[in-house]
Amino acid sequence: MTDKEELGASLFGKTLEYMDDDPLEEIFALNMGDFISEYLISEDLANKIGKDAKGKAEKLKSQLKELVSIYSLDNTLCVLGFSSQDEYVVYNSIAKTLTQILDVDACHIYMTQEYTKGLNIEDKLLGLVGSSVEFDEDIYAKKLGYTADDKSIVVKAFNTLEKIQIKDVSKIDSFVPKYELKEYDVKSLAIFPIHNNAYIVGVIVIENYKEKMIKRAFSQLVETIGRLFGTSMHLQKAIEHIEDVLKQENVYEKELQHLRAELTALIGDLGTQQQAFVEKLAKAVDEKGQYKVSHSQNTAELSKKLCKQLGLNEKTTDLVYYAGLLQNIGKITLPEALFTKKGKLSKEEWDKLQNHPNVGVNLLMNINFLSEVIPYIHYHKERWDGGGEPEGLKGNSIPFGSRIIAVADAYTAMTSDRSYRIAMSKEEALKTIKDESSIKWDPDVVDALFKVIEDSEKQK
Repeated sequence: MTDKEELGASLFGKTLEYMDDDPLEEIFALNMGDFISEYLISEDLANKIGKDAKGKAEKLKSQLKELVSIYSLDNTLCVLGFSSQDEYVVYNSIAKTLTQILDVDACHIYMTQEYTKGLNIEDKLLGLVGSSVEFDEDIYAKKLGYTADDKSIVVKAFNTLEKIQIKDVSKIDSFVPKYELKEYDVKSLAIFPIHNNAYIVGVIVIENYKEKMIKRAFSQLVETIGRLFGTSMHLQKAIEHIEDVLKQENVYEKELQHLRAELTALIGDLGTQQQAFVEKLAKAVDEKGQYKVSHSQNTAELSKKLCKQLGLNEKTTDLVYYAGLLQNIGKITLPEALFTKKGKLSKEEWDKLQNHPNVGVNLLMNINFLSEVIPYIHYHKERWDGGGEPEGLKGNSIPFGSRIIAVADAYTAMTSDRSYRIAMSKEEALKTIKDESSIKWDPDVVDALFKVIEDSEKQK
């Protein structure tokens, strides 16, 4: 049996080997691949080789129930199903986090009527569900939003499913500021649809009080967040419908097959968007950290090679790869000036940098599908001799994934140019790491690093 067969489905079923993003790959991993044949062969042949036609409907129901349980609201990144104003405050937190990540002045989130239940915005095409702006009164009572007839640039982005970015809003007539949101100070504007292809659920509006265009890496991240939320919401709507159908006593087999095909396709889309989100988030971290190369991507790739050299299974390799991408995620909420500053940092600035893994862990805890990588990230600043942070773990008590990321991160950082120093040579970096083996680093991981670099040099 291969590692893949032993693992079953992981949260990151779309590894680099699955670049075709076949949504049915996940179903194989769930040991339910026997139904695939019915989509690949004729109906007559399927009937001839079918062993248990009588129980087919029940089997389909069972498969759907299993998928629904795995991809329920609690197990996917989704903000859905709110019914009161108090619950909508989560959108305010999301908006505030985006302002930190993007280093912008304001963020507002609008949703369609279908997703504004409890806010009573029936007359609006889009209703405000969250904002980074602090209010002295109940903003939801004002029922802010846009009607279908509005000529606003926000409605245009919603209708066209296209990102729109305006450097100077004073030069366009289609921006009418909402005074309740303090938009009279807005100079630059960017709108990102929340959708997955044809399924549109809302928009994210980013604002600056000076002329400032959002950098490409951050713009791509927000676009990906919009697609991830859109896909997740579409999936949850499909699950709600399937749950209603499964409560019915008599359901046609063809309907169950159709629902299963729709659900597996959406699951495949969700996996694709989750992977894209992680990769775009890592690129944004590198952009803010002023790396001249893709440090997070390179750390993740090296971590993956180390996993293979150490003989780890596919699921662990997947988790370490994603943790490698995100091990510096805390930097995303820190001011960019901290990473561009040449010269000595103040104690306060240094403390912010030193504590960034904890900031990152807090962010990841709010993204359910990344929960398994949290321990690897949280402990990757520990040292083999017990002198590290955050808890002073020692030796094998440090999660293995953390020990792998620590070595990969160190080597990648040493061999990369930064704003305040030039890169070390490979030889210098390897010597430094070797000298600190069994002090900072797990000696087995260090040995694996030397083997991986040696093999890489031979392949050139």
